[in-house]
Amino acid sequence: MAKKILLVEDDWKLRRIAGDFLKAHGYEVLEAEDGERALEVYYSEKVDLAILDIMLPKMDGWEVCREIRIENTELPVIMLTAKGEEEDVLKGYELEADEYITKPVSLKVLMAKVKALLRRNGAVEVMTFEDLTIDNTSHSVRLNEVEIELSSKEYELLYYMASNKGIALSREKIITALWGYDYDGDVRAVDSQIKRIRKKLEGRFIHTVRGVGYKFEVQS
Repeated sequence: MAKKILLVEDDWKLRRIAGDFLKAHGYEVLEAEDGERALEVYYSEKVDLAILDIMLPKMDGWEVCREIRIENTELPVIMLTAKGEEEDVLKGYELEADEYITKPVSLKVLMAKVKALLRRNGAVEVMTFEDLTIDNTSHSVRLNEVEIELSSKEYELLYYMASNKGIALSREKIITALWGYDYDGDVRAVDSQIKRIRKKLEGRFIHTVRGVGYKFEVQS
C-alpha cells in the first residue's frame, strides 16, 4: 500500500507540481492549502509523513507542527519556507521538525529527504497486483516471480500509474509528473514508454482510455 504524505502549501502551482512528483514515485498525496485544513486532514487520515510550508493562511506551519508534535512525536515532518535565516531553521528543529528545505524547492532533494525519512521509520514501499509486484525499495518489478528489466523512466511511469490505479491519466498529466511542468518535448514520448512497458507486462494492467490517455487497471 502506498505511503500517505500530507502536503501543505498555499501556492497551488507548487502544490500541484510537488504533489504530481510525489505521486509519480508511488506515494499517495493528501493536499491542504492552509494550516486549519492541514490539521483536519491530519486528524482524519493516517499519514506517514508531513510536508509543511511555514507561511500559511489561518495557521502557520510552526503552529501545525507544534500541534502534530503534541499528538505524535514520531511522524516525519519536513518544513518548507522561502526564508533562509538561521533562526528559522533553529526554530524548526526546536519544534522537532526532521528536515528543513528552503525555496525554491528542488524536487529531487525533496524526494531524497522523503525517502530517507520513510526508510528511517521502517516504511515498506511495495505494491502487489495479482502476480505483479512493484518494490520501490529496490526499484524492481516481478511478474509471475520473474524479474522484469525496466529502464529508470519505464519504472517511474509504471509506479506512477500503479499508484493511481483505476484513474484515467492524460498524457499531459503523465508528462508533468515524470518530466516536469516545463517539459517542451513531444507528448507522444509517453506512448513509446507505454508500448515498451505493455510488452514487458505481456499486455496486461495498462489500458488505453479513448480520448483521455491511459489507466492502470487490474481485471476482476
